[in-house]
Amino acid sequence: MRLRGMEGFVAAVSPFNFTAIAGNLAYTPAMMGNVVLWKPSDTAVLSNYIVYQIMREAGVPGGAVSFIPADGPVFGNTITASPHFSALNFTGSVPTFQKLWAQVGHNLPKYHSFPKLVGECGGKNYHLVHPSADPESAANGTVRSAFEFCGQKCSACSRAYIPESLWPEIKTRMLATLKQLKTGDPRQYDSFMGAVIDATAFKRISGYVEHAKTSPNLTVVAGGKCDDSVGYFVEPTVVQTTDPHDRIMTEEIFGPLLTVYVYPDAAVDDMITLANESTPYALTGAIFSTDRAWLAKATDALKDSAGNFYINDKSTGSVVAQQPFGGARMSGTNDKAGGVNYALKWTSPQSIKETLVPLKDVTYPYMG
Repeated sequence: MRLRGMEGFVAAVSPFNFTAIAGNLAYTPAMMGNVVLWKPSDTAVLSNYIVYQIMREAGVPGGAVSFIPADGPVFGNTITASPHFSALNFTGSVPTFQKLWAQVGHNLPKYHSFPKLVGECGGKNYHLVHPSADPESAANGTVRSAFEFCGQKCSACSRAYIPESLWPEIKTRMLATLKQLKTGDPRQYDSFMGAVIDATAFKRISGYVEHAKTSPNLTVVAGGKCDDSVGYFVEPTVVQTTDPHDRIMTEEIFGPLLTVYVYPDAAVDDMITLANESTPYALTGAIFSTDRAWLAKATDALKDSAGNFYINDKSTGSVVAQQPFGGARMSGTNDKAGGVNYALKWTSPQSIKETLVPLKDVTYPYMG
């Protein structure tokens, strides 16, 4: 078996929210023998350029990976129109990935090969807390997952299902913890989180906060302040809903906003269905319980709800080579970055057979 690079180029489109993932999207295909055209996020050009400079200094030729800051539609239109387009490695929004996929489909007759499309598009990640769960662990894990990096993680917890019996303690613990966490300049090491990425994100997130303040189904439990006078700051915000299908529980927000649905303890198995079916995403999810029988049942029932699934742990923090990352449904193509299968995705295998014994006859043994 020979693992070849693909004929043509790989286009890598990287997001703003993880500097390291940009190196992953561009340089994993390059390591496997491909030429890569890398478009960084408009809001992460400098950090990504530093990665590019580091890799050049380490010996990666400029012709192997080309760093191309560009307008998104211009880049997308150009790569998908080329007959040499062989693959896309994408992390970003669902609409953008869908548009690129549609363009590829439209241009299929042009290509030398059928392109490979790899995409990760975020999620609406859940924490499902069972009445038997450790409330301290559930509270701390939810705060960390929902608010680290301003909730601007594809895997960040955005919705939580918490039983009535545990909600008073979990709520008290979460509020006490949030009061101790500082939002400020990330260069100050005691800051837990900083500003959201830009004005567009601020407008989107603050719009959901305003929805929470005005909807009769929603109550702001903590936070709720938004200030763009100096930077784009959104206070860590916890919202309680009486409607588990409210758009704040089903749409991706990508910011420091967590919505909690408090359910009757006896309805815990109904929450499995809600967690699984109420959003179009399937990136990450977590369940918290000390009931081993329920854990086994929920783990099986939720097998399609998340590409990365956690038991008594927060929904963030996958470890490279140990928990390959990705999700299905509208979260992406679930190709599992951080694992060997992901690296092999960027190869074109060739099977080679050599025969050492001359062929003396064309008939088969059964014919005699």
